[in-house]
Amino acid sequence: MTTMTQAPVREFKMPDVGEGLTEAEILKWYVQPGDTVTDGQVVCEVETAKAAVELPIPYDGVVRALHFPEGTTVDVGTSIIAVDVSGGAAPEAEAPAAAPAAEAVPAAAVPAEQPAEAEPTAAGSGRQPVLVGYGVATSATRRRPRKTTPDGFAQQAVAGVRTELNGHAPAAPVPAAAPVPAAGPVAGAQRPLAKPPVRKLAKDLGVDLATVTPTGPDGIVTREDVHAAVAAPEAGPTAPEPGAPAPEVPSAAPVSTPAPAPASYDTARETRIPVKGVRKATAAAMVGSAFTAPHVTEFVTVDVTRTMKLVEELKQDKEFAGLRVNPLLLIAKALLVAIRRNPGVNASWDETAQEIVVKHYVNLGIAAATPRGLIVPNIKDAHAKTLPQLAESLGELVSTARDGKTSPSAMQAGTVTITNVGVFGVDTGTPILNPGESAILAVGAIKLQPWVHKGKVKPRQVTTLALSFDHRLVDGELGSKVLADVAAILEQPKRLISWA
Repeated sequence: MTTMTQAPVREFKMPDVGEGLTEAEILKWYVQPGDTVTDGQVVCEVETAKAAVELPIPYDGVVRALHFPEGTTVDVGTSIIAVDVSGGAAPEAEAPAAAPAAEAVPAAAVPAEQPAEAEPTAAGSGRQPVLVGYGVATSATRRRPRKTTPDGFAQQAVAGVRTELNGHAPAAPVPAAAPVPAAGPVAGAQRPLAKPPVRKLAKDLGVDLATVTPTGPDGIVTREDVHAAVAAPEAGPTAPEPGAPAPEVPSAAPVSTPAPAPASYDTARETRIPVKGVRKATAAAMVGSAFTAPHVTEFVTVDVTRTMKLVEELKQDKEFAGLRVNPLLLIAKALLVAIRRNPGVNASWDETAQEIVVKHYVNLGIAAATPRGLIVPNIKDAHAKTLPQLAESLGELVSTARDGKTSPSAMQAGTVTITNVGVFGVDTGTPILNPGESAILAVGAIKLQPWVHKGKVKPRQVTTLALSFDHRLVDGELGSKVLADVAAILEQPKRLISWA
């Protein structure tokens, strides 16, 4: 690209938030080619699997090109915008000018014996892009070449294994720079090279990457390789001769022919909505939670007439002026008091260490329905907040979620959650645990019902609570005590004083 060599151009790549996210969708561009940008200016809004966030540019210059249109899902580490920094740029900006040209060269162009540290380091010579407080991993844009051991030992070891599998010796030693085609899962073989999105695709399709023949540079498995493995005949191809070149995937291979399904799609009577971003992450998390943690749900119906009267009184209290006061506020406080009385319910399961981790803090999650799907931001250290402070935090959490500005950090490290299905007129439900948490309380609709009060049937404000908990952490007795305590406080709010 001659334009890249005539003036220094910086390529801004999709940042890595450091939370295991591998891609993000570009929701909106705030700049266009020819616009001037300054260090720290927000250039676009993207949606990750956790939240919608804004990306600031880390240098000054003029926008040269936008590499992807709005609505495109881009892998982390892929360049999304080019900025010409020739005007008043520091001398160090000259090195990144060659970065776009270098990126066009596949990783296989790096000699196998060259250490990863010998790659160009110009990309790390300045300030790194930041996504909502997370730095960028410098390895996100470069793939380390396949490691080799001295004297070709690794090639000899693989060849020896292949001799046992194929029944004959290799015709010639494998050159160090040549990718070794995979003949199947070989004991002691190195982990197949593939980008995170390709690994996820293979996992979703049930493909073992060790059985896929890579066609990418430096032996990297591509999406086409995975699709080809799925479309391959059941008998499967015979293992290639050691030292022979990897078989080429024919252009007419059945990789691009899984199209009969869309043909049956009736556009006049059906609508298909792509599952991505927050909705995709929520679906995966709920499936993982439902089939990992053994759920138990218990229910209780309670008279909350006194709590509703207290809500009306607090609305007139000057301490709550300008704050959001509703039944959810007192329900949250009741749950926090119940946790204080039964601390064992506020825990998590450590699968690796096979330990129960009891938390001495409560990060109270509040399930919120947004246009992008269900999210569960949490109030950090909710146990230490006064009632007015809790009301303020609830108000901020709801307004931020409604605006779609909830940050990834606000949805991490939750311990227990409340989901208010009553706002939809629903009596109750059996909520699924937020992954990593021990319990979730569902609150049903509060409405007038006939209720026996002081020996007489009277209309009272009644609701049904449902508590789901992880039975590995919480047994029936503990779960019942927590739910009973919440119900008792809502029935007699004065217990907020006597039990606190």
